[in-house]
Amino acid sequence: MTYLLGVDTGGTYTDAVIIDEATDTVVASAKALTSRPDLAMGIGEAIDTALTEAKIAPVDIAMVSLSTTLATNALVEGQGGRVALVAIGFDQADLGRAGLTEALRGDPVIGLAGGHNHAGGEVVALDLTALEAALKALEPGITGFAVAANFATRNPAHEVAARDMIRNLTGKPVSCSHELSQALGGPKRALTAVLNARLIGMIDRLITACETHLALVGIPARLMVVRGDGALVSAVVAREKPIETILSGPAASIAGASWLSGETDALVSDIGGTTTDVCLLRDGRPKIDPQGARVGPFRTMVEAVAMRTTGLGGDSEVHVVEGMSGGLHLGPRRLMPISLAAQHFPELVHQTLDRGLAQDLPASDGGQFVIPLWDALPEGLDPRERAVAQRLAEGGPLRMGHAVQSRPEGPALARMVARGQVILAGVTPSDAAHALGLASAWDAEAAEKALTLFARRRSGAGGRLAPDGAKLAQQIVDQLMAQTVDFLLQAAFAEDDRGWDDSVALARHPLTRAGLDGHQGLLRMQMSLGVPVVGLGASAATYYGAVGQRLGASMVLPQHGGVANAIGAVVGQVQMQATGTVSSAGEGAFSVHLPGGPKVYASKDQALAALETHLRTDAAARARASGVEDIRYSVSSDISEIEIEGRAMFIEAKMRVEASGRPRIASE
Repeated sequence: MTYLLGVDTGGTYTDAVIIDEATDTVVASAKALTSRPDLAMGIGEAIDTALTEAKIAPVDIAMVSLSTTLATNALVEGQGGRVALVAIGFDQADLGRAGLTEALRGDPVIGLAGGHNHAGGEVVALDLTALEAALKALEPGITGFAVAANFATRNPAHEVAARDMIRNLTGKPVSCSHELSQALGGPKRALTAVLNARLIGMIDRLITACETHLALVGIPARLMVVRGDGALVSAVVAREKPIETILSGPAASIAGASWLSGETDALVSDIGGTTTDVCLLRDGRPKIDPQGARVGPFRTMVEAVAMRTTGLGGDSEVHVVEGMSGGLHLGPRRLMPISLAAQHFPELVHQTLDRGLAQDLPASDGGQFVIPLWDALPEGLDPRERAVAQRLAEGGPLRMGHAVQSRPEGPALARMVARGQVILAGVTPSDAAHALGLASAWDAEAAEKALTLFARRRSGAGGRLAPDGAKLAQQIVDQLMAQTVDFLLQAAFAEDDRGWDDSVALARHPLTRAGLDGHQGLLRMQMSLGVPVVGLGASAATYYGAVGQRLGASMVLPQHGGVANAIGAVVGQVQMQATGTVSSAGEGAFSVHLPGGPKVYASKDQALAALETHLRTDAAARARASGVEDIRYSVSSDISEIEIEGRAMFIEAKMRVEASGRPRIASE
């Protein structure tokens, strides 16, 4: 018998599922809490539990595939390692485009002379002396480097030279923009390289944790990783290009949704701990975003499913809306639920909450806790960050008011949260679900206490948020439903064939709301979704019944929907793309832009043939490295020509070769 093991690591849970390949059935599934900083604990627990339930030997597992939302969550929450960008041939204005400034978050930029022109010719010699001096002057704490040069897709020589020097001098990982995308648009390529460099350490730790446990229990199968477009890649490729795993979890969930539900046309909504991901399924397939994956505020050059992601999940932070109207808002930051924190640190949480409840006043620090996520004190902290970290190192998890003891230390803590060095624990929808009896995995008593304390906060009108914790819990659950409905409506308006202009405004328009209410007056209004919604995620069954009712839509909650990501991880195929360009270098001269620099041919046909040969070889080599033996090829070209005096003049050609197939299902 041959079995496939799918593993999905999310912000809250790590899932494992075992599928019998011969019968295409799920024989076991398991969940474990995602463990930080040691991800191996959660991965190991989920895999071991699934193996025990399936009653099979580890050697019977023929393939393992991993999907994750960690990269997506990190970008939504502004987390990840500290990076340095080496920008070659760009001016200051370039660095302010494509969201690059926001993505850098104050991390250092090394600007160098250099770069190439559109034809691949060197504009200015690369200043490696300046690079060496700048590298030696960097402060400690940099975890990786991003290198982007002007027109590197036409000639990557300067990026390659800078990469080699950085690796030799620092030993740190380096992300080159030309290795991530062959598209023009320097600032956007630089943004993609920055995000890739920021994620390298996180994804490497995840893959290492999975590989370590597979070896420990004796599973000899190859490890694959789900890419953001739903295709599978080898773990080696995912380590080098972790940016390609953004939307990995959501892409796997789409494949899992189609496999589980049998629906071919539906909105798929996957709620996790940190985010909700929505995608349209048409004819059984998700659409690929032609502009590149968008996560949070960032539009990258990474191919991925056309997924809409919002910072709304079961562990979203609960905010009080300012102003007289008051109300609540959830997300985008993820907190550790109080009910979960109380399981790990019962004495600290219960004693703090009991003291707060005895005072009949709202907690001055919001009733939150600060939990360190490090094995050793992090490097590169500024003095205020170090002061907070030292208290946490000496006292372990602390209530917010003890961890932060001055106003300037608040921003210092926020920076540590953004870097993933600490996590805050506070009231979340998961706590509301426990208080209402909708969930029972964690400490419901702690949730009830925290909600009672939170209810004492004042709204903009001056009164208490809620008369008691139970009423507040229901308000939080209602708010999650309302924000989910709003987000699904935005997706529906954006994907509808009519081509509506402003999906956000339309989703919130009074006429839309009246239609959902079924208003009956001088006007009779009715609105509903025209396709079913497939609800996925561990908490979908808790919240999504009301969502379907509000939208007037059929809500499909498939069996095993809580582990759909893990299922989707093992039902996909390897798809390796290689892209390249031929440009006109003058009359009778056609430049093929290759990794070693441009090569000129005398005719267009010769240039296109040479490019196709190179791209086929490149794509096939990477497909074989990911275990594909029976390769299928797909070649597409986009040739731009203009007519001058009745004669076609060649401008440019873009070619794409895809090598695809199922990875070999066999132990190595």
